[in-house]
Amino acid sequence: MQTSSRKLDHLQICCNKQVEAGRAGFEDVRLAHAALPELDLNGIRLQTHFLGAELGSPLFIAAMTGGHPATTEVNQRLARVAEKFRLGMGVGSQRAALEHPELEESFTVVRDEAPHAFLCANLGAVQLRDHGAEWAERAVEMIEADALCIHLNFLQEATQPEGDHDARGCLAAIADLCRDFKTPVIIKETGAGISAETARLIWGAGAAAIDLGGAGGTSWAAVEVERTGGDEALKALGQCFLGWGIPTVVSLCEVAGSGPVIATGGVRNGIDIARAIALGADLGGMALPLLRPAMESEEALEQTVRAFLRELRVAMFLTGSGSVRDLAHARTYITGATRQMLGK
Repeated sequence: MQTSSRKLDHLQICCNKQVEAGRAGFEDVRLAHAALPELDLNGIRLQTHFLGAELGSPLFIAAMTGGHPATTEVNQRLARVAEKFRLGMGVGSQRAALEHPELEESFTVVRDEAPHAFLCANLGAVQLRDHGAEWAERAVEMIEADALCIHLNFLQEATQPEGDHDARGCLAAIADLCRDFKTPVIIKETGAGISAETARLIWGAGAAAIDLGGAGGTSWAAVEVERTGGDEALKALGQCFLGWGIPTVVSLCEVAGSGPVIATGGVRNGIDIARAIALGADLGGMALPLLRPAMESEEALEQTVRAFLRELRVAMFLTGSGSVRDLAHARTYITGATRQMLGK
């Protein structure tokens, strides 16, 4: 069960190794301060809507894990917190459970613990191409998902010992799925970002939303460097591509405005979520900042989420934004390398 073993490897590496690389660009974004906010901080509304669902806040628990028995408790804790705070949540790639149904519990526990949460199933574009709508339907049914993420992880595949290096036919497979699938389809990058050109292809294929997965957070090239064993050539390849990708803020600025967007990749606090919303995102997704406390305990995870939501609320207060909709109109200043990349 190679896929299942790899999922446990990934979980342990992300928790114990330095896997972040590059800059997401949030440090180049400053929100215009409202010296007279004319708001009651305690009355600020964090509620928002995404793909028809009402969420408690724009904090999204991005896809992390599943597919190995040791991951079940982590997904259980994440799901309980998603339910408590009414957050959207994605699960990790369900390939292992689709190949080996005895591993389904590591995913089904999510719906068991979060009966009312907005949940996103997860399937790779290569697996969609190779197995079609049948696997997509099984992934959705497994967790009674409200949406299906099709992830694009070709940087990881190219630097992975077991990687799939053939990306042909994936766009056509996505278009075929979106045309007939009843569940909303989200196209999700996993750490290298989505350009304006790729976004046009994705919207043209009929996707309901895009998850940017920009550079500047977890680098899957860095993760795979830790798995190369004694293959020095493959290790050198991964190290060469540690800085590859489009920074999250640049990707967001290129993609926002044409449809619903989740900004993930280097979102590290509530201010980053506020910045993302002001730049056009609908949700701000986090994985690594939530994974480590989730590995510790449910209490640690809950405290972390509360801290992020408190930071978001204060950022909204200091921009004069009484609601997430107001925050979407907050003025921003973009500086530094991000400004240069955007040609401003």
